[in-house]
Amino acid sequence: MVWVYALIGLVVGLIIGALAMRYGNKTMRQQDAIKAELDTKKEELDTYRNELVSHFARSAELLDNMAKDYRQLYQHMAKSSNELMPDMPVQDNPFNYRLSESEAANDQSPIKMPPRDYSEGASGLFRPTDKKDD
Repeated sequence: MVWVYALIGLVVGLIIGALAMRYGNKTMRQQDAIKAELDTKKEELDTYRNELVSHFARSAELLDNMAKDYRQLYQHMAKSSNELMPDMPVQDNPFNYRLSESEAANDQSPIKMPPRDYSEGASGLFRPTDKKDD
């Protein structure tokens, strides 16, 4: 019977010791506090990223609307300058860039390709020359 009391006392002592180490240990409390702070910072970062994505999506939408409005204004000015000043030479017209019908209907700016930095064929600069000794 003494062994049973000793075993129960040992188990209760281990439980009390584990609880004392868990809640009495200063570094464990610091780790828990740092983990909680890390979790809140992660949530704040996720919120900030979502706000940033929505901000740029809205900015892109506004820029697209502004580009469409500018395009419509330019089309209106080009059309009305042609109608109101039909005798003006093309080079004197400030809106001398004429939009084709497909561009005006498409409501997109024409695509201007940048110049290429290479030629169509080989220049022959690095070709071996087949000179035969005579």
